Amino acid sequence: MLAILLRERRLRRWNTSMTHDGPADHLEQNRRFWDEEAAAWHEPLARDHWAQTEPSWGLWATPESRARVLPDGIDGMRAIELGCGTAYVSAWLARSGAHPVGVDLSEKQLATARAMQAEFGIDFPLVLGNAEKVPYEDNTFGLAISEYGASLWCDPYQWIPEAARLLVPGGRLVFMRYSPLYALCVPSEGPASTTLIRGQFGLTRLHAGNRVEFVLPHGEMLRLLRDCGFVVEDLMEIQAPESPHQGYPEISTDWARKWPSEEIWKARLKG
Repeated sequence: MLAILLRERRLRRWNTSMTHDGPADHLEQNRRFWDEEAAAWHEPLARDHWAQTEPSWGLWATPESRARVLPDGIDGMRAIELGCGTAYVSAWLARSGAHPVGVDLSEKQLATARAMQAEFGIDFPLVLGNAEKVPYEDNTFGLAISEYGASLWCDPYQWIPEAARLLVPGGRLVFMRYSPLYALCVPSEGPASTTLIRGQFGLTRLHAGNRVEFVLPHGEMLRLLRDCGFVVEDLMEIQAPESPHQGYPEISTDWARKWPSEEIWKARLKG
């Protein structure tokens, strides 16, 4: 039930204001959202995620055995989770033998992460900071990862170049986000439609009242990754599993069985 609640909260509504250009105030808006509102409902979910023996990703709890998000050879690898929240992904990395660092803008989220570290006996650095400007030197990490962290809440034209700066040559970038198709089909009220409701051109910055989210179309994302020196190795569009679970108010299991509501990108930094 805890995992279901988390996924329902993630699917809160966007409005229809979408532009390529927007004010550079999204970081402060999103920090306030997580500190003042979202942390209250997210905190009880942390223990459920920290306790998982196998990682499961995203809205539909796609198991690691299927998604293969974590690269081979992760044992001993330095990794950074960009927009870590309660840092359960970093905990999964640590259990796999990696040496993670979690970065997040929300003090309350990191406070929960520290409580989970103490409870589960897993220790790694937690940094209060902005995933668009991380206080680490160039070529520091072998893996940069984001599951609905920086990949949703930060400007991709800022955080993806920053991830490239942080990675060693040959390092991996893995991130999960909403599917652009889902963004095009979800109305201001009600569930995702079988009709395109929004235009794709200009689909970048999604205003949602007291927060801002980002979803780039595939072509724009591919060009951005290429321009930052990445080679895209996989794009996994997630299909909801066959399940008695009916989905969420904004997206039904039936819709997500036919079209992707979320996706995982895997890229390697050239060099």
